[in-house]
Amino acid sequence: MVYKFRLLSDEVEDFRRDIEIDSDATFLELNKAILESVNYPDDQMTSFFICTNNWIKEVEITREDMGGMSEDENYIMAETVIGDLIEEEKQKLMYVFDPLGDRAFFMELSKIEFGKSADEATCVKSIGEAPTQLQDINELLNSSTTTASEEFNEDFYGSEEYNEDDIDLDGYDINDIADISSIDDIY
Repeated sequence: MVYKFRLLSDEVEDFRRDIEIDSDATFLELNKAILESVNYPDDQMTSFFICTNNWIKEVEITREDMGGMSEDENYIMAETVIGDLIEEEKQKLMYVFDPLGDRAFFMELSKIEFGKSADEATCVKSIGEAPTQLQDINELLNSSTTTASEEFNEDFYGSEEYNEDDIDLDGYDINDIADISSIDDIY
């Protein structure tokens, strides 16, 4: 079977890539085809996420084994066949191309062609310019829309009519713990 994936970006309105790949190919082959279609170097820890219809990330397929401690199965791109995890048209995925900036392409399996095969992944439609792969670190640091002082304002703490005299400090004496030499002395 041949799968046709459509990639879109929430950063660039007129960006689109359609990639055809055999269902027996690995996610690493799909990764390579995506990178080539957008002219990104292959030097980032990219990953795929299989998503719900509401774009909630469920299953992650990583570039390398991250040595996770979870009981969930770890999927590695080079070892995972696309058709083993994706079987239905309209299946949604995210392809994270900028892991530090948490930026991704939104993908959908737009078509399955039965009775066909593909020797290699091919970008069959390329529209628009891809967003830059990595954000400048200063841009990333300045991209926050709120500062800590804005986030933790009177709505977070409660009334702006805060009165220090309302705090009952009876029973809380810092000198009571002055003789503790380690956390083990507490327990």
